[in-house]
Amino acid sequence: QVQLVESGGGLVQEGGSLRLSCAASGRTFSTYGIAWFRQAPEKAREFVAAIKWSGRNTYYTDSVKGRFTISRDNAKNTVYLQMNSLKPEDTAVYYCNKFLDAFTTDPWDYAYWGQGTQVTVSS
Repeated sequence: QVQLVESGGGLVQEGGSLRLSCAASGRTFSTYGIAWFRQAPEKAREFVAAIKWSGRNTYYTDSVKGRFTISRDNAKNTVYLQMNSLKPEDTAVYYCNKFLDAFTTDPWDYAYWGQGTQVTVSS
């Protein structure tokens, strides 16, 4: 069973950068794709980015394209979300979750959410 723990959040000024990490336990991590979601206060959880097990296929929601980069290091059992040019509207709790084959952008299709990591962007 693969378990995921998010980290790397914090407080940053508008235009700044953060790198989030999604660390996994379990020897089968490299067989899973990983998706990042976020949830702002009083808003629904939304898809942000995803990467397939090989790392060769990545996907982004339109609002983060060109600013965020998802990558993975299977040797370290970790997926990263590099966030540049941050905006106040990026403020949210960020979560990662796993998928096996095709990913879905619907958070209801995923189970066992972790605690997430808070990202706050000040203007």
